Amino acid sequence: MSSSLLGLFGISFLAATLLPAQSELGLSSLIYLKTEPVVLLIFAASLGNTLGSVVNWAIGRGAVRFSDASWFPVKADKLEKATKWYHRYGRWSLLLSWAPVIGDPLTLAAGVLKEPFWPFFVLVAIAKTGRYIVVALIAMNVF
Repeated sequence: MSSSLLGLFGISFLAATLLPAQSELGLSSLIYLKTEPVVLLIFAASLGNTLGSVVNWAIGRGAVRFSDASWFPVKADKLEKATKWYHRYGRWSLLLSWAPVIGDPLTLAAGVLKEPFWPFFVLVAIAKTGRYIVVALIAMNVF
């Protein structure tokens, strides 16, 4: 695997966790530089971002008992907002996991609320891949 794909995978993984990162800028830059076929770039970004969301889900499954701790990666108000969304719309709210601000806490809330892994994974993968397809189309001036 090329360093471009590994780097994009890594930045996309980090961007899906609760750490700040700009995977869209990375994807757009690599598309512009034509380092790899666009399909491979979308795949690397989507896979990294989806697996990063799996980390959030796993944290939610096991670490929610520490949610009041100062080091917990999601502030109580964001977790509460995401949990309300999740209670209202159920697993389908995971289709918004691509969205800024609420997306990462939603994946954490899914873990807290014990969403089964496979439905979680499929819905998040659809959402993340859809976002990267749109980003790629914009980067290629299709829109």
